[in-house]
Amino acid sequence: MPASNRPFFRMGLFLGILSFGLLLVGCYPTHFQSTFDAAGYVAEKQLTLFYYIFWAMAFVFVAFFVALLYTVLRFRRRQGHDEIPRQVHGHTPLEIAWTVPPFLLLAVVAVPAISVLFELDTPPADAMEVNVIGHQWWWEFEYPEQPGILTAIVTANELHIPVGKPVKFTMTSTDVIHSFWVPKLAGKQDIIPTRKIVMWFQADRASPEGGFYGQCAEFCGLSHANMRLRVIAEAPDQFEQWVKGQQTPSKPAVELAGLAAEGANLFANVSFEGGQRCVFCHTVQGQAIQGKVGPNLTHVGSRGLIAAGILDNTSEDLGTWLQNPPGVKPGAKMPNLLLTDDQIEKLVAYLQSLR
Repeated sequence: MPASNRPFFRMGLFLGILSFGLLLVGCYPTHFQSTFDAAGYVAEKQLTLFYYIFWAMAFVFVAFFVALLYTVLRFRRRQGHDEIPRQVHGHTPLEIAWTVPPFLLLAVVAVPAISVLFELDTPPADAMEVNVIGHQWWWEFEYPEQPGILTAIVTANELHIPVGKPVKFTMTSTDVIHSFWVPKLAGKQDIIPTRKIVMWFQADRASPEGGFYGQCAEFCGLSHANMRLRVIAEAPDQFEQWVKGQQTPSKPAVELAGLAAEGANLFANVSFEGGQRCVFCHTVQGQAIQGKVGPNLTHVGSRGLIAAGILDNTSEDLGTWLQNPPGVKPGAKMPNLLLTDDQIEKLVAYLQSLR
């Protein structure tokens, strides 16, 4: 090898090894967002289809690479052979060979692909129903009245579902295009304003501690990367207990005492920076005013996460959020209300009492 080409060879070798290493890391099944650890029927069918297509395409790649390598080596220019090869127009057998087999292979691959597409297109008749609304930058989940859920439930960012039960999602967006994606349960599905998109999935095993991770997979603005969600898949009896808890009214403000009672008054009656009140944007059942701009906070104290999954629901993290929401989540529609430490302490006590 000429000395002038050695740096390029080393760089190519380095990039090849690096790319292979990144490929291995990216495909690690135990990663919390790996698609190679399917936890439900839909994800399993999609993963099987992926393997089928991947190995079919791998066969095509290897076959054509071997043919190309043979051609390059067999018909390479040799020392002393300076004449121009005989020029021909086309080669019918060769053209048939590189056209017909790939066509047949694609036709064969199309059969399971179309079969899976039609099978997963229609949710099972006994599926539980959940409405999903995408916002910049958080997720709203509505459980309408249905068998097992006698009173509608509205929550945010944490989706609870029973193990072994198919769930039908009717999805839309209030602003821009989002994409609903829980890698271990199903593939991505775009959510488009003014349209209702339907998909479904089913969890066949309970989620690990913290739930199955999900996120928006379509760039939707400044805090796109902070638009996360968790799916809590639990045993049917545990899900029933969660439903009962969500349908139980939070303790009314008049029954609260101490910091929580003062926080309830701040939440409902005090105007902060720019004349804003918490109730102008958030719903808490029992309050006279119920805002619709931000997440429903009726049972926010029972959630494990806040701020669309980027903070744990602890006193410290909740205080951090209230102190400066745009500082935590750039572009957040909740402004910095310039709360004092005393006001934050009272609001945190009140919000954590909402269980």
